[in-house]
Amino acid sequence: MGELQEKMKADFLLRGYSDETVSNYLRYCRHFAKHFMRSPAEMGEQEVRSFMLYLVQERHVGAHLHKAHLSALKFLYRNTLARPEVVENIPNPKLPKTQPVVLSGEEILAVFNAIRSIKHKAIVGTAYSAGLRISEVLSLHPSDIDSKQMRILIHGKGNKERFSLLSPLVLELLRHYYRKVRPKGSYLFPGQKPETQLSVSGVSRVFKMALKKVGIQKKATFHSLRHSFATHLLENGNDIRYVQALLGHKSISTTARYTHVSNTHLRKIESPWDTIHKQKGDKPCKRKK
Repeated sequence: MGELQEKMKADFLLRGYSDETVSNYLRYCRHFAKHFMRSPAEMGEQEVRSFMLYLVQERHVGAHLHKAHLSALKFLYRNTLARPEVVENIPNPKLPKTQPVVLSGEEILAVFNAIRSIKHKAIVGTAYSAGLRISEVLSLHPSDIDSKQMRILIHGKGNKERFSLLSPLVLELLRHYYRKVRPKGSYLFPGQKPETQLSVSGVSRVFKMALKKVGIQKKATFHSLRHSFATHLLENGNDIRYVQALLGHKSISTTARYTHVSNTHLRKIESPWDTIHKQKGDKPCKRKK
């Protein structure tokens, strides 16, 4: 892609896209160019449509990866190449509606205890206790931990900032980690080089190994910690609007996906039919003499 890639990078920078999104979108656009062995600037709607069909019919990619490739190409043609008509009529795939995978409190503690590294323990504890995405926890700086106000400053998607909870126990964990590791550079959880972040893939791998070690069969990922945070808050009776703010959701409908009720909590909910009869002392199945 050459110069086109550099121009696309500049467009991402001007719009404040995260490093992870930039890396993924550039890779997907390179896939497109390599497939036809031509520059995207020389191609149009026919090639984009053909490439999307190739991904689905021959590569058998899932709906989410299909959508990610299309989003990258739409950014390329709408913004960098200023040819929006190329992707105007390319439909977005229909994403399957699935319930988020949620871990129980006991499962989260088991995973936490299965991790040996104090750094990765601190990452998991911070992510779950504040409901953070993996990119958000890895981009934290020590100055983002506000022990006076007991809150964490989160640098979310699109450079949008918000505050989330700072658990007293997590604060203690972070202090223990900091005293033991003495991280250098600007990041709270730096990579091998002080001024770089830990890799998302590396942290995900450690988390998956811990899941396997404790025998959890659920199709959980690191993002399941965020799902669990939201679900547990709602199950504990917290207002959905506060949970929405902590997660940084634009729409409350996004947060509402966590209002599904677990079987454990379902058994604790009493039907209003039972309630009204208890209040009256009636036994509706008992015949009156």
